[in-house]
Amino acid sequence: MPHLLRLFLALLCAGANFVPASASERAPKRYTIEQFMATTSITGASFSADESRVLFSSNASGIWNAYTLPAGGGTPQALTSSTTDSVFAVGYFPDDDRVLFTRDQAGNEQNHLFVRERDGSERDLTPGSKLKAQFYGFTPDGSAFHVATNERDAKFFDLYRYDTKTYERRLVYRNDKGLNVAAISRDGRWLALGKTNTTTDADVYLLDMQAPGAEPRHLTPHTGNVQNQAETFTPDSKALLYLTDEGSEFARLKAYDLAPGSSREFERADWDIAYTTYSRDGRYRVTGVNEDGSTVVRITEAASGKPVALPTLPPGQLRNVHFSRSGQRMAFYVNGDRSPNNLFVHDFKTAQLRQLTQSLAKDIDPADLVEAQVLRFKSFDDMVIPSIYYQPLGASAKNKVPAVVFVHGGPGGQSTRGYSALMQYMANQGYAVLAINNRGSSGYGKTFFAADDQKHGREPLWDCIEAKTFLASLGHVDPERIAIMGGSYGGYMVLAAMAFRPEAFKVGVNIFGVSNWLRTLESIPPYWESFRLALYTEIGDPVKDREMLIASSPLFHAKNIRRPLMVVQGANDPRVIQPESDEIVAAVKKNNIPVEYLLFPDEGHGFSKKVNQIEANRRMVQFLDRHLLGKP
Repeated sequence: MPHLLRLFLALLCAGANFVPASASERAPKRYTIEQFMATTSITGASFSADESRVLFSSNASGIWNAYTLPAGGGTPQALTSSTTDSVFAVGYFPDDDRVLFTRDQAGNEQNHLFVRERDGSERDLTPGSKLKAQFYGFTPDGSAFHVATNERDAKFFDLYRYDTKTYERRLVYRNDKGLNVAAISRDGRWLALGKTNTTTDADVYLLDMQAPGAEPRHLTPHTGNVQNQAETFTPDSKALLYLTDEGSEFARLKAYDLAPGSSREFERADWDIAYTTYSRDGRYRVTGVNEDGSTVVRITEAASGKPVALPTLPPGQLRNVHFSRSGQRMAFYVNGDRSPNNLFVHDFKTAQLRQLTQSLAKDIDPADLVEAQVLRFKSFDDMVIPSIYYQPLGASAKNKVPAVVFVHGGPGGQSTRGYSALMQYMANQGYAVLAINNRGSSGYGKTFFAADDQKHGREPLWDCIEAKTFLASLGHVDPERIAIMGGSYGGYMVLAAMAFRPEAFKVGVNIFGVSNWLRTLESIPPYWESFRLALYTEIGDPVKDREMLIASSPLFHAKNIRRPLMVVQGANDPRVIQPESDEIVAAVKKNNIPVEYLLFPDEGHGFSKKVNQIEANRRMVQFLDRHLLGKP
């Protein structure tokens, strides 16, 4: 990856010589967590049949619900009124005002698909217990839609076709091979399927659903580790577009032409192409590129490939592009480091652009928030580690600040630019935050992505230790007041740091992190079956690699933890179950070490209710204040 290495070298920061682009001597106004959380989170977009309204999801009520808003601007109207379980809008029906939405139970991730009828009544289209449903879109004529569920076999998802009017359904693909539904052609004939071999190796299969007894055909035979992923069929149903990193560090698009049965190059970038999709009328194609921690969106005319002229937009990243059925209107979000998602609608015919929402809390001045920076440092073995950095306003050599190394989830996740209430809250309270993309993170080439395989608790952790050294070299961070924080796999990294390098950080905050890999790998949800072996290859097999997993599990080494620890957990988490947190808390308490445990009985893997987000964020910063700054 010579081009990436050149970029790394060009942007590599030289420790004490680093001069922050956003340095400011002024101290910002400090805001409470309640003021920060008065900001509204919104996502998703779907036009009504007459294209006059936009459907989206919002947590304005304190919990996620479905809302609609006039495309020309106006006041949002709530379509659902849940007070207990989060509701996420899926879309309007093509020909009327019925709405599809999903909802689970207290964060257990057992999502069902519901319809909201025109009279406001609701109906579960996927009834039953212990099942998970996934929506796969309407047919072009609007007469049907596809849904996958694991009701027949908890390990695998079958695909059903629902009649739009009667909701009667029929099975169109019985999944007995552990493949994952990826895309359905618009003519209803072809089904693209995926098979996960490892976290760095996957294949694409094609099934002719109009050929009785047909078996899925393997489209991507290869040698070595190659990541292949089906994206979408072309609007004429003559080709399948899929992502592949074969022969490259980064994913590019290829097209598999169904008639000749051969692949060809289609689109590439200098970074990973993350996705591509077509507008409903097939006129436009939208592609997202994961470019150095930001998403760069390309919108082109599908027929010619020419870029679509867009209006001037506010600073930030273009996200979540959706077109109306006619293609005349486009809904999308703009998201910046200091500005959360705001919904816009652009009318191509009239050239009018309208901003429909103002999500940032009215009390907060964006000038008091910080612009993130992409920084890099060399780790212990000279591997270059990219990170997203939030430097608090007023930090300087004369006013050194405490810092937090924040580790993302995954293992193969990525910290990216964009608005984060937690990051901005910590920076506003005077904490520098380095959101590290340690080795094993996605977005920086497949070699970097695979560099942590079966090395957890060692090399990726050592990157975090080097991050502490890097922070100290900046000149405005107090090297004696640096904490580590993270969620999910990032929470595991916190516990690993506390147990395996107990001298490194002054305090740790573990948000639903793994403490015992043996138990976590043995208790994964059944619907993860299709990539269970990939998870074993990445982290370890609980039978074959038992000793290695014990060696890398902080719970078995909890006697070494001697710095203050906070643990945050959702009781209904199906991925990192509550005993992971219960037992590490009990073990560390035996060391007579300060431990704070915050358990939410109505949350899962991530907290969806504002009242819980407020409590968690407040308590975490108070914990840092107490043990890093000595505040009571």
